[in-house]
Amino acid sequence: MIKDILQSNETVTSNAQTVEVLHTHFPQCFNKEGLFDIDKFKNLIKADVDVTHEGYDLNFLGKNYAKLLASVDTSTVIQPDMEHNTKPENANSKNLYISGDNLDGLKHLLKSYAGAVKCIYIDPPYNTGTDGFVYNDKFNYTAEELTAKLSISDEQSQKILDLTRRGSASHSAWLTFMFPRLLLSRDLLKSDGVIFISIDDNEQANLKLLCDSVFGEESFIAQFSWQKKTGASDAVGIATITENILTYTKNKDFIGTAFSKNENSFDENRYDSKDEYIEERGTYYPDNLDRGGLNYSDSLNFGIACPDGTIAFPNGRNEYFNDGWIWKWSKKKVQWGIVNGFIEFRKSKTKANGWAVCYKNYMYVDNEGNETSRSAAHKNLLLNLLNTKGTSDLKTLFNQDIFKNSKPVDLIVELISYVNFEEKDIIIDFFSGSATTAQSVLKVNSTDNVFNKKIRFILIQLKEECNLNSKAFLSGYKTIDEIGQERIRRAAIKIKAETGADIDYGFKHYTLIEPSVETLDKLEEFNASEIFTDNDTLSLFGKETVLETWLVKDGYGFGAKVQEVKLSNYTAYLCGKHLYFIEAGINENDMVALLDKYQQDPAFSPENIVVFGYSFNFSQTEMLRKNLFVLKDSHKNMKANFDIRY
Repeated sequence: MIKDILQSNETVTSNAQTVEVLHTHFPQCFNKEGLFDIDKFKNLIKADVDVTHEGYDLNFLGKNYAKLLASVDTSTVIQPDMEHNTKPENANSKNLYISGDNLDGLKHLLKSYAGAVKCIYIDPPYNTGTDGFVYNDKFNYTAEELTAKLSISDEQSQKILDLTRRGSASHSAWLTFMFPRLLLSRDLLKSDGVIFISIDDNEQANLKLLCDSVFGEESFIAQFSWQKKTGASDAVGIATITENILTYTKNKDFIGTAFSKNENSFDENRYDSKDEYIEERGTYYPDNLDRGGLNYSDSLNFGIACPDGTIAFPNGRNEYFNDGWIWKWSKKKVQWGIVNGFIEFRKSKTKANGWAVCYKNYMYVDNEGNETSRSAAHKNLLLNLLNTKGTSDLKTLFNQDIFKNSKPVDLIVELISYVNFEEKDIIIDFFSGSATTAQSVLKVNSTDNVFNKKIRFILIQLKEECNLNSKAFLSGYKTIDEIGQERIRRAAIKIKAETGADIDYGFKHYTLIEPSVETLDKLEEFNASEIFTDNDTLSLFGKETVLETWLVKDGYGFGAKVQEVKLSNYTAYLCGKHLYFIEAGINENDMVALLDKYQQDPAFSPENIVVFGYSFNFSQTEMLRKNLFVLKDSHKNMKANFDIRY
């Protein structure tokens, strides 16, 4: 378990994740030693891409180090909150709340939820100098190790270590902090997944370039401007009353399907006219072809022959002169429009010659005749969602200002409404703060007549300590994640009382635990080859923690249902194709019972036998290993994989 991960991380390099992706999609570009052949890759893509010319890129101190952090596995374990999770309102809930470092949380999630998340919303630290952001990480690399792993100089390695260990709040430190989290986010998203990132002007430009690097420039959707307040009378110079919400999709090919159509994006009732002979274009409405004002051009000021032979000019003039009005279309396009039925002449009492020249706006084609689908007409300026509403949202639940700078619930609800969610889709917020996103999801799910989606949330929040003099601490909340969990409980009670909706109001809670130095030392001391051992390593973690960590690792997700398998005097745990042996005490009678179950129970066919190595001595693991070979000669003719984890 932990020991295996630590040993594996020793060999991880900064480009390990990238190489793995290349190996999956371009196996023909690897030689027999498993090394990537760049020349083969160039030949593979040379017909479409000129790899000899590179565009601009965002470079910063710590970039390769950040890629390394995204590649190494987490050594944390997942501790379920058994008391909370077994309560009736939480026992069957699909919502998750994870207390711990979000970098570790994202790595755990990727093992079970890769490519399964529809939406991510995050409100990371803005690095304003006053928001408390400083970069510190827990990784204990030496300069020599970084030099080898990153192929950089000793001097560069030392600069990176200084950046990550001395509480830096520089732009490079912030980017080093964000980069691995965004890389992991990208891999969590579905093909049509969307990510929203709140940010202010301080790091907006850097974040835009970073997201271009991670998601691709072509996957950029929009930068929403959110008006968070109405004024700033105490500002010096220009008052800043907006923040930004950068929006990207996982895959540019799914931009059209990722976003829902706004109810007000177009009025179908406006399309009240119909051509009898061109049904495939759909209904249409006419709009005046002439316009006045800016951008005058002589080439767009000409006469158009009307049905009765009279000549129409822009603005209904009966002679050719310049009053600033022009046609919207060129002479050539007008001729095309008349021939192809895109121009309509309507009788008018206000025009000098009695005709209004109009062009047709069809439901299914544009005015070039091309098929079109209506885009969501979401405005990129988000108004009437002031930050003061975020404060009042919390005050309504807690009867006091218990958390500063919480985003308004209606802001997140608005963003959720933009995404084309399907039932049971997942939204993640890994900078959860006071858990605004969770309350927003409950509000959305309870409003059946509008959304009817029943989406699920996964929240991650660091166990950051509350200030000793804060209202939160004085009210009994020691850490921010405690505030978030309590908010979900209170919001659930409020929304259920108001709506009576039959939805998932609960959540399961898990804490990510970093093993202590003493625990790691004990793991290192364990000798798996001893004939007899009296080891109590399991007590350092607990059965539930080991099992939950393994279930997530093996792709079953948080809170997966587990079936107890009773042998003679031993209990194993079955989930899907995995049978887990965690506690000590197995003997030969249990082994016989296991083989009998394989032989006699048609529904019992776990293909993977997973053993907590610290609970078994050498003779016990060998007994399991050897006896499982019998299955290959049985009527089931199967081979069970034997996996000892440390």
